[in-house]
Amino acid sequence: MSARLIDGKAIAAEIRQGVAQRIAGLDFQPGLAVVLVGDDPASAVYVRSKDRAAETAGIRTQTIRLPQQATQAEVLAVLARLNADPAVDGILVQLPLPPQIRTQAVLEAIDPAKDVDGFHPMNAGRLISGTPGLVPCTPLGIMRLLSAIAIPLDGARALVLGRSPIVGRPMAGLLLGANATVTQAHSHTRDLPAECRRAEVLVVAAGQPELVRGDWIAPGATVIDVGVNRLPDGRLVGDVAFGESAAVAGAITPVPGGVGPMTIACVLENTLTASLRRRSVII
Repeated sequence: MSARLIDGKAIAAEIRQGVAQRIAGLDFQPGLAVVLVGDDPASAVYVRSKDRAAETAGIRTQTIRLPQQATQAEVLAVLARLNADPAVDGILVQLPLPPQIRTQAVLEAIDPAKDVDGFHPMNAGRLISGTPGLVPCTPLGIMRLLSAIAIPLDGARALVLGRSPIVGRPMAGLLLGANATVTQAHSHTRDLPAECRRAEVLVVAAGQPELVRGDWIAPGATVIDVGVNRLPDGRLVGDVAFGESAAVAGAITPVPGGVGPMTIACVLENTLTASLRRRSVII
């Protein structure tokens, strides 16, 4: 492997430490509420990780657990209570939700000022318009990774593979805001390998295990792999074929240990940001 390994765990630990230090200097304790519907094991593990990280940083946490058969009205009632609770600065609804619940209706019910996932349409619009809002945590974490390893984005050719409202679309907006020249690719893109080879910064959030091969990578490119896929043999891999891509890239994130830890760190950062803005504290 010739590429520099981007250590998301180490960079996330620095962010969490910085959040904890800032909170220690406040005269109040930020509050985070997580809503978990159903019994999906992966969601439960992720929520526990968020709880531990938040408590370590000095954020007061609560997790509201609803059964798998909970109705949309029940979830909306919980969100209305949390929106009105002055002790709650951040609200996060763990996805995916059970099929009887319309995800978009739930996300739109969260107070945009408390939307620490950054999924509310108002926050999405603020990102695209370049005005302050709460930014989705995975794209924000990727920007923190790129900053930490001093990747120049001004004028850089960047390609985002994926167009989901959770990662792909906001990622493109953040890169545009950093003055990169951005291409958004997806399943209908013609000659996808050729498009990837043009990129100096390649962010892959396609949801397909090892889709991007080594010969899709421009020599020296920075490759950010957002994917997390469990193979039948039990191996955890990303959307990028790591070994062959690392032989070509200049820098690359591993899976696991790359983008994942940054997402949780940015949940904490967004909770702190929301708490300060709600109290009109200058940040």
